[in-house]
Amino acid sequence: MMADEEERDFQNFLRDVDEITDLVQGLNSTDPAVQGKAISDTEKRLHAMEVRDEGECKTKLNRTVINSQTADMQNMETVGRDSFMAVLEQDAKERAKRRKKNERLANALKAKGNDAFSKGEYATAIQRYTEGLEKQKDMQVLYTNRAQAYMKLQEYQKAINDCEWALKCNEKCIKAYFHMGKAHLALMNYNESRKSYQKILEIDPQKESLFKDCMNEVDLQEKKANEEKKALEEFQSGKYMAVSVKELLEKLSRPDQNILYYAGGIRVLTESIKDCTEQTLFRTNNGFSIINDNKIIRRGLCVARKNTAEVELSISLLLLWQAVCAGNEENQRLLLTHPDVNVQLPMLLSCDVPEIQKQSLELLSLYSQTENGRSLLVRHQNLTKWLQMLIAFVSVMDDRASCAMNLLSNLIMEEKFKIQCRIKLSTSVLPLFTQLLKIVKEVNQPALAQCIGIMGDLCADGVIRLQMAESQECWQACLTLVDECCSIGNSAGYQECLSRVLGLMMNLSLESNLVIQEHAVDVSRRCLSLLGSKDGRIVTRAIGVLSRILPASSVAVEEAVKGGVVKRMLRFLKAGGQTTSSYAIKTLAVCTQSNGQAQEEVVKLDKKFDVLLKLLAAENEMVVGNAAFCLSKCFEVPGAASCLLNSNIVMILLKHAGGDAKTTSVQENAAVALGKLCTAEPRHILQLRELNGMAILNSSMKYVQGL
Repeated sequence: MMADEEERDFQNFLRDVDEITDLVQGLNSTDPAVQGKAISDTEKRLHAMEVRDEGECKTKLNRTVINSQTADMQNMETVGRDSFMAVLEQDAKERAKRRKKNERLANALKAKGNDAFSKGEYATAIQRYTEGLEKQKDMQVLYTNRAQAYMKLQEYQKAINDCEWALKCNEKCIKAYFHMGKAHLALMNYNESRKSYQKILEIDPQKESLFKDCMNEVDLQEKKANEEKKALEEFQSGKYMAVSVKELLEKLSRPDQNILYYAGGIRVLTESIKDCTEQTLFRTNNGFSIINDNKIIRRGLCVARKNTAEVELSISLLLLWQAVCAGNEENQRLLLTHPDVNVQLPMLLSCDVPEIQKQSLELLSLYSQTENGRSLLVRHQNLTKWLQMLIAFVSVMDDRASCAMNLLSNLIMEEKFKIQCRIKLSTSVLPLFTQLLKIVKEVNQPALAQCIGIMGDLCADGVIRLQMAESQECWQACLTLVDECCSIGNSAGYQECLSRVLGLMMNLSLESNLVIQEHAVDVSRRCLSLLGSKDGRIVTRAIGVLSRILPASSVAVEEAVKGGVVKRMLRFLKAGGQTTSSYAIKTLAVCTQSNGQAQEEVVKLDKKFDVLLKLLAAENEMVVGNAAFCLSKCFEVPGAASCLLNSNIVMILLKHAGGDAKTTSVQENAAVALGKLCTAEPRHILQLRELNGMAILNSSMKYVQGL
């Protein structure tokens, strides 16, 4: 009943505001008919307000000034429009003044409520927010804040009611929908919760990440509830495996037994976990409290140097956790939030017992295979040392190495993990990584190849890439690995390491610094020596490194040209291959940019520019742009432009320069090439005029003059 009165009170307030606004606009109208109707409506409204109960609504119009004028307004027909407007404006000022005062009081009470909330005094916070609403009924933030306090006291329906009031004040209040979704979720109203979160996305599509997290939480909670319902039904029906889980947990709860008794019992329990029902019964029967409630199990897991029995116990626990967490998000969450497990996982991972390491890796890999599992790891584990710990497994000659690398490959999908990797990269990770590169013969080559690929992927993070690119040791180690792999031969493991390290150097070459300049000559020499490899991936990546490393050093360009790089790039361009061609033409563009010998070799080796003209028709605009750039530099060679007099080069360049190319840099390169062509061989201007392209040529001259 009280809610109905509050609703009526609130709606009356909002209606008053709208009607007063309409009346003021009507009285100010220049249309006599509109103005007359407004005066008539105002008279009726004032009469109605006189008979309304004064205490019915705290937010209704303050008529103090108008009431003081009652005697003067007995006969509305005699009151002039100007005097009536003055009365109404004075009343509006009084109401505004009163509202401003109430707003200050409401804000002060909100601040007191927030202070109480931050101290965990939720009942006091609710009281202060309520007092604030008595001062200003349409203050949205007081409703949402009070809803949040109600949530803390588990009064979810009251929280929902406050969210609904907040939405009456502002129908696009995201916070109201957020708290409403949480409250409905707590009440297990899953569909209503989803509807609330859907509203957030409709109001602000930029909140997609928040929306996904909220919907994921609803899905997990609903799945958990359904699992527990099914598990209870199967237990009550007497299903053997379901009953066994409960009985085994009871046996494991016996105190002061031999440590091997517990290890054996845990193994038997693990074998009983066959599906989601047993996983759920393990959870609902306090299976995760095995460690806390049993001092022998807890000591056996947590002791640093373990004896044989403690090793067996630890392995048994790790196998049990794998069984109960496989595909079960709620169990995964409970395990990682267990304080002992949270602390022990990194220690188990780095202990000196291979089987414990292996089972720890298996458990963590189970988490890393799903987005929710990775999110749990990042949220509940300090992963700053994990990159170093996992990379160390590269030196292990068994499947622990590949398991560790697979785990790392999954973890780097999480942006937060990459950010944590930055912290220890220079001081701990890079020294270990570079050492592994230098001893490629002594480590697990397939795992090392994976590791190099992971470090290359981490370079997508600009901070990590910069740290690695500025490391002298990293570049030297990469070159050492190239030399080692080349000297060993065509072994698949070494070839894979070589391919991955070239990819890493490509990524590092995206940076520009003195360290790269210092190593540019050595890197380009290694890459040139690899161009004869029978492995197409190695050839392509070697060209890719050249395309990025040569711009760092004119000395490297000069040496590469002397080493026959132009002839080789033209050969690769003739053979085709999209990726290879992209890198090869970029390399050619770098060489011809400042090296006259490179320009002359292109003119000599590419008769009538057949290769470059073909590239101008490529779908990849970067290829087109670099081909146009190469042409523009080659036109500086005397007589080069003349060999194209009977070709359609003018039309091709004109189309790219005139707007066919979507990329501005491609348009500019084509325009420059067109200008250079006509400057070097004026006879091309005749064709340009026939194609009405003089305007484009004129616009391109500003680029030509600067070259």
